[in-house]
Amino acid sequence: MTLGLINANPVVHAKKERVVRTEDSHTDDALNLTELHIRDPEHPYSLEQLSVLSEESITVDEKLGRILITFTPTIQHCSMVTVIGLCLREKLKDHFPPHFKVDIKVAPGSHANEESVNKQLNDKERVSAALENPHLRQLVDECLYSSEL
Repeated sequence: MTLGLINANPVVHAKKERVVRTEDSHTDDALNLTELHIRDPEHPYSLEQLSVLSEESITVDEKLGRILITFTPTIQHCSMVTVIGLCLREKLKDHFPPHFKVDIKVAPGSHANEESVNKQLNDKERVSAALENPHLRQLVDECLYSSEL
């Protein structure tokens, strides 16, 4: 057990096997999670393994240029919820053109500060300011580019 973790013993789910996408299937309504590879900020598991993120929680509308991601923190008082949202936002920059409108939200009722977290994650100025913080930037980069997954 690691000291200092809010959720020291999360439930870990097996990775799902998926069909590899082809260029022709890029217009599917869901982003393939195997393309994301995001590690949880507190644990050596992916967001998918912790059921924080699922394919069903990602909607991509290429015609309208909109993406909606709804994720579920492992506990109601997760202190890393904004870091997870920042990771999702940053990772999507690698997969979609900049004209896409991205909305990232916590699932209804899944976090004690749901409204303020959603507001923070979808405010461009707040996101930009957070990513200028060297500590937060390092944490986001570790989650996105970790080779442990």
